[in-house]
Amino acid sequence: MIPALDAALSALLAFGKKMDVSANNVANVNTEGFKKSRALLEDAEPGVVVTLSRVNTPGSPLPSQDGTGKMRESSNVDLAEEIVDQHTTKAAFQASVATVKAEKEMLGSLFDALA
Repeated sequence: MIPALDAALSALLAFGKKMDVSANNVANVNTEGFKKSRALLEDAEPGVVVTLSRVNTPGSPLPSQDGTGKMRESSNVDLAEEIVDQHTTKAAFQASVATVKAEKEMLGSLFDALA
């Protein structure tokens, strides 16, 4: 496959996975004890590799509800952080889509010239 196209398609898949992870974090922002995940994107041959990891920082303490005095813990998801991450991931995804479109147009022009 054409290297630019291969890299762009790999990036699209990676950004999709990153967005899935962030969406899961947002969906669980109010789940007691939930630990957020992170998708780390790394350059690799050929394209992008996604590494998932769990962030084990504690959430905020919550008071006991059943009168036993046992403390509970909120999720460790920071909604503002997730929103910023989603916006940057969206922009990177759009840039990769633009690369695929440009490559498609160049190939189309090349095939037209050859025909």
